[in-house]
Amino acid sequence: MAAGFEACLIDAYGTIVSTDFSAHRTELPALAGIPADAMYAEFGRLAPALTVGELSMAEVFEQILRACGAEPAPGLVRALTDRSRELVLAAGRLYDDALPFLRTLRSRGVRTAVVSNCDENTRPLLASLGVAALVDALVLSCEVGAAKPEATIYRRALDQLGAAADDTVFIDDNADFCAAATALGISAVRIVRGGSDGPIGVRSLREVEAVIGS
Repeated sequence: MAAGFEACLIDAYGTIVSTDFSAHRTELPALAGIPADAMYAEFGRLAPALTVGELSMAEVFEQILRACGAEPAPGLVRALTDRSRELVLAAGRLYDDALPFLRTLRSRGVRTAVVSNCDENTRPLLASLGVAALVDALVLSCEVGAAKPEATIYRRALDQLGAAADDTVFIDDNADFCAAATALGISAVRIVRGGSDGPIGVRSLREVEAVIGS
């Protein structure tokens, strides 16, 4: 990997943010009055549309309720939507190296964007964790209308940073998403948090600092 990158694209979940969604799988089905397996089977079916912003979280819950034979009363849909957001904000935790890494990039003048496949709750989560204040752009699939590994989301991030592909490094825990970045001329680093499955690039963001903005 070459040194002296001027821009960095970095994934959210599994790269700088860890999450525990166990509370979702108990609280939301109980609130909806439907079995957890049924709720999350429907959620899995609707997730691709949610991820690219074709459906809002409220619309997803409305469709889940209908599919599971429950009445999608506006008050219940609103309660599920609000509680889902609250649970996401409570579940998100930053890896210890995330904020120091982002601060280091900022101090070196490296332009940075978070590039995430996600739903509408991710922007408030990243704001609450202090990430949004340390990056130049949040490029979120639900807002862009495209998700990794589609080229559109990477190009949108480059455009927002005013960066060229060959001056940019991309960091993600997903090997396919790294390969898609490489295909566009972006250098890519795969990070594996505590695992050993498949090819490993780095285990910590501290390993990446030395070659960015140096």
